[in-house]
Amino acid sequence: MWRLPRAATLIRMNDNNSIQQLSDALASAVEEASASVVRVEARHRGASSGIVWSADGVIVTADHKVERDEEIRVGLPDGSEVPATLAGRDPRTDVAVLRTEASGLKPAPWSDISGLKVGHLVLALSRPGRTARATLGIVSALGDEWRTGAGGKVDRYLETDVAHPPGFTGGLLIDASGRALGMNDAGFRRGRGVAIPASTLTRVVESLLAHGGVKRGYLGVGAHPVRLPAATAEATGHAVGLIVVGVQPGSPAEQAGIVLGDVLLALDGQAIGDLGGLQSALDEGRAGKAVTLRILRGGEARDVAVTLGSK
Repeated sequence: MWRLPRAATLIRMNDNNSIQQLSDALASAVEEASASVVRVEARHRGASSGIVWSADGVIVTADHKVERDEEIRVGLPDGSEVPATLAGRDPRTDVAVLRTEASGLKPAPWSDISGLKVGHLVLALSRPGRTARATLGIVSALGDEWRTGAGGKVDRYLETDVAHPPGFTGGLLIDASGRALGMNDAGFRRGRGVAIPASTLTRVVESLLAHGGVKRGYLGVGAHPVRLPAATAEATGHAVGLIVVGVQPGSPAEQAGIVLGDVLLALDGQAIGDLGGLQSALDEGRAGKAVTLRILRGGEARDVAVTLGSK
């Protein structure tokens, strides 16, 4: 719900025309953008929302709201309902893609969030029933790249104070001009409204449509963080690394000669001092590619060529 006292600092309180103009602009933005928001029935209890990705019936929604792969229904903006099939899902970023036979749909007008600032007005749109719903708030936090609890990479951290009633997850976040900023997702942070930005959605959705999943690099090791002795850290330029405690048989690591006790330092020059760093290095479009793994063995740093698998 719009908290007028806070938002009103942007306009003159004694100017009714300014208030009405702002109200009209927000209503127009909601009306325009809601044509890209659909209802998704893929759970045994309660519907969620989805976003039109392409005019030929591709829909994007939150993966954790798609509990079943069959008997999925999508409620369109015109009030009709069509069956949908699951084209792919990525639990790590909580993105799922559905295909329908619908045509002539209006894709969301995606926008870059580079110009977005903390304090900007935003609206969360949903369609938990036949009609669209909206709530208003502000951008409460912006940050750099981050990883979800499942290890998925999200390009920017975008948090709002917008209320998320049941059915809003999977819906569209827009700015006051109606530009689509991302997909609302209440599943990442309890009590916080986090949105997956358009750049992350584009990367993940394209992979799901092409492969049914997101291809990530696969090394095949079990490892734990370890702090290196001061002399070794000075010699290698790495204060921490990952000590290998397991190598999967037949894995790229085994084929490259990685053994228990090796300490992983970097992959193609990218430091991997913790498991998040390793996952980040493997995620960067490196599936199936040859890379150089910097390791520490017997106190000596060396480079090992590895052809990563795909997982």
